Order: sequence, then structure tokens, then C-alpha cells
Amino acid sequence: MNQQQDQLAALHEIRNIMDRSSRFISLSGLSGIAAGLTALAGAAVAKWYLSSNNIGYRDNYSFSLSQENIMFLLVLAIAVLVVALLSALYFTVRTAKQNNHRIWDSKSQRLLLNLFIPLAVGAVFCVVLLYHGIIYLIAPAMLVFYGLALINGSKYTLSDIRYLGFCELILGLIASFFIGYGLLAWTIGFGALHIVYGTMMYFKYER
Repeated sequence: MNQQQDQLAALHEIRNIMDRSSRFISLSGLSGIAAGLTALAGAAVAKWYLSSNNIGYRDNYSFSLSQENIMFLLVLAIAVLVVALLSALYFTVRTAKQNNHRIWDSKSQRLLLNLFIPLAVGAVFCVVLLYHGIIYLIAPAMLVFYGLALINGSKYTLSDIRYLGFCELILGLIASFFIGYGLLAWTIGFGALHIVYGTMMYFKYER
């Protein structure tokens, strides 16, 4: 009986090693925290801008946005994305070096590809929504496609990221029904959830 248990334990260990060797495991919880803080800062700036310019939803849920307003919010979104990506890259590279892992190999390439496809489709879809003036669905759509990207990419990295993806997906679907709370949902999804996820990942894998 003991010999059989030892064999099963050995097989389980071999399976874990093979599973880890096929996944990119250098993601850092600190990158999630940094991305969340960046999103909170961006949401605060967006809220201040909308309030100071008296921009809000009309009765038909449309936004009274001028071209200047759209450009400001677009530049703000790009700035938040760039800072979040740079911080994620920094902490991921640092974690990879600490664990003597390669940062650019077939595992990271598969991860990025599977993240990129839903994100690219989501970006195009958000541009379509903006083109047709359906601005109130942009934030929920971003959450939904981001959640799908995380779920799709979780096959090639730490499986914990799948749960964050489901949370983003569910939050985006809920926000689709509660028009007028898009910025709040965006703040929770990209800000609070990232901080909670990053903190959990940090204490689970990096401490």
C-alpha cells in the first residue's frame, strides 16, 4: 500500500512539474497591485474631468461629449494603459530574474497571443460603440472582453488568473444592465479587483 501511494505521489509531482514547465509562472502580484492603483488614479481624474465640465448621462443614456472631451478621455485611457503595462513588465521581469526564468520564450508567447486576441477584438468593438455613440456600454464591454482575455490566457500561466477573469466578466455583464454606473464598474474591475488579486498572488507565491 505504501509503495503504491509513493508511486502515486511521484506521478503527481511529475505532473505538477510538467504542468509548470508548460506555463508562464513569472507573473508578479505586485504588477496587479500597480495596475490597480494606476486604474484608480485614472478613474479619479476621469471623474473629476466629467464633473468639472458638467458631463453626464441624458435621459436617453447618451453622453454630451465634444471632440475635445473624447480626446482628453482617450489620452487619459492610453496613459493609464501605458503606465499599467510598464509597471506589469517591470515587476514581471524582476520576478523572472529572481526565479532564473526566461522572460521571452514559447510559454510567454502563447500567453500573450491568447490574451491579445480577445483584447484586440474588444478594442475594435469599443471603437464601434464609440462610433455609433453608444458610450454607456464601452466600460462594460471593456470589462467583458478583458475577462474573456484572462480566462483564455489562464491556460498558459497561473490558473488563479482565471478567477479574476470570471470576476471581470460577471462585473461587466452586471454593469451592462445598470446604465450610468459604467465608471464605477470600471473602477472596481480594473482598480479594486486588481489590487485584491495582486495582493493575494503576492502573499501566495512571492512571500
